[in-house]
Amino acid sequence: MAALLDLERLEENLFRGVSPPHSMPRVFGGQVAGQAMVAAGRTVPDDRHVHSLHAYFIRPGDPSVPIVYETERVRDGRSFTTRRVMGIQHGEAIFSLSASFQVAQQGLEHTEPLTVEAPDPESLPDLGVRAMQGDSGGWLAGAPRPLDIRLVEEPVWSARRLGASDDPMRVWMRADGRLPDDPLLHVCLLTYASDLTLLGSVVARHDVRSSDVQMASLDHAMWFHEPFRADEWLLYTCYSPSASGGRGLATGRFYTADGRLVASTMQEGLVRLPSGGRS
Repeated sequence: MAALLDLERLEENLFRGVSPPHSMPRVFGGQVAGQAMVAAGRTVPDDRHVHSLHAYFIRPGDPSVPIVYETERVRDGRSFTTRRVMGIQHGEAIFSLSASFQVAQQGLEHTEPLTVEAPDPESLPDLGVRAMQGDSGGWLAGAPRPLDIRLVEEPVWSARRLGASDDPMRVWMRADGRLPDDPLLHVCLLTYASDLTLLGSVVARHDVRSSDVQMASLDHAMWFHEPFRADEWLLYTCYSPSASGGRGLATGRFYTADGRLVASTMQEGLVRLPSGGRS
């Protein structure tokens, strides 16, 4: 994962990233978002840390060719820095991202506590164990797994799932190994991870399996509240408040093992049923 996020610098504001050897037919959205954050962060002074990003998935990415990331230095203010990044393949934009960075400052502080306890992650099977138990692992089984992922509820692809649920989906995750002490790397890895299960929360509210619907990310936003390490357990709670018009909205929150809210996410995605399907 660290190598995947280590972009090649082509010019002052130009970077190149590649996909892993074993990829899906299209580039995973979290990979593009994470790499674009690297391209933005490498043009920003070290004393400024990202606090938000807003992105659009424009075209499917081709994993067989590199992605070129062009960074625009929009503004360098006294407190905030703004960057805009365009991901390009075959001469066309496939992804756009805007990110804002801030100098550390003091102010009012409060947070939303974690109100529902989750099982200890070490007590839950990872995706590899699930596969040995006969769970297909859904689309995640075909993706590289540099993350240790432990699902609390039955996933939306599982035949053992009992039906629709109005409760949030919860998943423990962390990098499968120790990462360098680089805050930007931890943010970019969490950006990657945030796209893994978020849109599945739309399906979770209906009595269908993810294999029964067509899903694709349309846009994605993140806000980073407190420092964290992506190689320590984080609980990702995902919930969909609305779905209509062939689209679904999903929200997510990342909590540390001691209950601190460190990041929030929101995504709208394409969620299409085949003709005559149930909802």
